[in-house]
Amino acid sequence: MIVRKVLPLVAIVISTVLGVLIWSGGILGRSGAVSASPPAVQSSASTWTGSSQVFTPAHSSIGEAIRHFLALRDGSPEQPIPYSHQLHVGEVGLRCAFCHDGVSVGPVAGIPGVETCMLCHSEVVRDRPAIEMLAEYYDQGLEPPWQRVYGWMEEAHVRFNHRPHFNAGVGCETCHGNVSLMDVAERAVDHTMGFCIACHEQEDASNECTSCHF
Repeated sequence: MIVRKVLPLVAIVISTVLGVLIWSGGILGRSGAVSASPPAVQSSASTWTGSSQVFTPAHSSIGEAIRHFLALRDGSPEQPIPYSHQLHVGEVGLRCAFCHDGVSVGPVAGIPGVETCMLCHSEVVRDRPAIEMLAEYYDQGLEPPWQRVYGWMEEAHVRFNHRPHFNAGVGCETCHGNVSLMDVAERAVDHTMGFCIACHEQEDASNECTSCHF
């Protein structure tokens, strides 16, 4: 009888402690944390989300695995180099498609490679610490390990295609918020099924299951 009463209390305590550690990063590690300098072993062929040269669906830490299981997402992941959308988009006037050039041709908008950045920064403000770090990646043939801000969990089986949305005139801010006012990109729009369905109804687009899940 005593055991039956104590076990639920123990489970609650353990769950609470794990929750605090996971949320704060704690000893389980934060998946968004990256080194301030380029990793020595990452090759340019590696995916931009990690440093491994071998494909694996495994998580980089226990904390990352638990956060994934509980669907805990960081809306403002830490980036390896401070990049200001407010400066580049709001002040300089760069168009989203200039850097995310896959948006009009396929499902993935894409993260600009370091070569794209250096088209300008090989000449512009080269003496700033962030640009010096960028140049270091470029000189070593590496890509900065940019952290994703948006994206669905694999279990959602969502297959989003940027091309038809972009070509239909859907503004980037519809799904990503007004990045021209953001210094660091953050998740400003919650991509729920309800959000997508409401937009499709408003635009008289198909809401068949296979439109998004296939």
